[in-house]
Order: sequence, then C-alpha cells, then structure tokens
Amino acid sequence: MGQEGIREELGNLHGIPLYKVFIEGWPQVKDFQARPDDLLISTYPKSGTTWLSEIMDMIYQDGDVEKCRRDAIYNRVPFLEVKAPGIPSGVEQLENTPSPRLVKTHLPVQLLPQSFWDKDCKVMLQVPSASLPIWVGREEALLYLPTTSLFVSRSSTWPATPRMLSSPTTTSTRWPKYTLTLAHWLSSWRPFWLAKDPRQEVKKILQFLGKEVVEGTVERILQNTSFQAMKKNPAANYETMPTALMDHNLSPFLRKGICGDWKNHFTVAQNERFDRHYQEHMAGTDLHFQMEM
Repeated sequence: MGQEGIREELGNLHGIPLYKVFIEGWPQVKDFQARPDDLLISTYPKSGTTWLSEIMDMIYQDGDVEKCRRDAIYNRVPFLEVKAPGIPSGVEQLENTPSPRLVKTHLPVQLLPQSFWDKDCKVMLQVPSASLPIWVGREEALLYLPTTSLFVSRSSTWPATPRMLSSPTTTSTRWPKYTLTLAHWLSSWRPFWLAKDPRQEVKKILQFLGKEVVEGTVERILQNTSFQAMKKNPAANYETMPTALMDHNLSPFLRKGICGDWKNHFTVAQNERFDRHYQEHMAGTDLHFQMEM
C-alpha cells in the first residue's frame, strides 16, 4: 500500500492486527455469502499469491490469454477483506462477480467467513517456506521465498476454535504460528512446490479441480504465468493500481521472482538466529519446507 494512510493505520480484530479500514468493513466480510462453486485462495502475504491467482484465472479461462487480460488481477480475483478509499470493497466486487468466482484472502483461519465451510467450497492454502517479512525503515522490504501450497477440500475438518498467535508489528499473523495452526487441523495434506516444477504442479491443480484441458493449454499457462511474462503484463503486475495505494516508484510489486533470495539479505548471524527461531516454533511437527531450490 502507499506510504501514508492504510499501511500506518493498524487496528486489532479478535487479536489479529489488521488495517483499520479493513476492520471498518469487517461486518460485511463476516456476513459474506460464499457460493458452492467459489474457490478460496487463502494465503500468507507475499507467498506467491498473485502468481497462484494468475495461474488459477488462466485455468478458469481455459488458457485464453486475451480473456486473462480483460482486467487487472485484483479485479479478476477480488481481495475479500480489502477496503480502501476510492475503490470498491472486496465484498462489493465479489457480489458483482459472476460464478464461478476466485476469491483471495490473507485472513487467518479463524476469521474466514463461515459460509465458505457451509457451502463446501474448495480452498487453496499457501504459505511461504520461511518466516517473517523484513521491515526496513518506512518501506516494506520483503523477501521472495520458495512457496509450498496445500490443497484442501471439505473432507478436512476445520477447527472450531483454532489457536493462532499474532505479531503486534505486522498486519498478519506470524508465519510459524500461522503454519502450525494449519498443521493442527490438517489430518492429511498434499504439498506441492510450485516454484520447483510448475508444469507438474499445474497438472496437480487441474486434478484437484477435476478439470481437463485441451493439448497445449498447460504450456500456454506456464508461458503466460512465468515471472518475466507477469512482470511485463499490466493486468498482472499491479501497475494499474492507484499510486495512493501502491507506489511503484518506491518498489515494483513483482520484484525478483527468485527462490533463496534470503541469502542475499541475511547475515550469518541473522540466519543462525532465524534457524533457532524456526526450530523452536516448528518443533513437534512433521512439516518440512525447502528454503531454496
């Protein structure tokens, strides 16, 4: 978001730090009515959300590149909880979006609208394979890290009162607790490494959706969702977002698109500190993530 306004106006919703303008729109988000054919893309921030969203829209449009350039990604895959001056809220966008809808959210599990579970919606969960964003002064310097995703269907049991702790300094929950919460209620999960083998993982997504595509569609999807293609695509790179909400003169939304960039930012001491933090908070789980490809 921009330097002023939304980023700095943090509040607290049920123990979770959120932008105050998002909290203002919370009653509408809480009462949001999902549709049975909605697909929810539920992610931790900066964990490949836009990449996954673009892939999903390409799949939904049967690989038709022109259809996927019909509008900006933030309109094709509306952000459920977003609320900002001068633009429609996520709920308003979704109410005017025909089915089947792709829905994006960064909300933790316990804040997701109940209607997603009542309507047996499919969910894609995505978390980065390393921990917290790095904050540098007033600018947000975030590392792009390898990503793993989880496919979840209604056969998984959602917790009635999941426990999730949050950091008071970020607008989302701390990653170890976010991930551990998923581990507590996922009795079985199918991890995939989108950055490691995109072709294989797109095929897994198609299988998860029960969707068959004609020959050549997967190749088109891969070609048009590559980092370089998305970085040059105004419909995918957020350059059409109002400057007041996202100033690309400060930093492009799509930065490097590489895995393992943490090595270019962490000192040896910082890496050792992170490893200790990781081992402490992830102890007792069987979750394993790759920190580089």
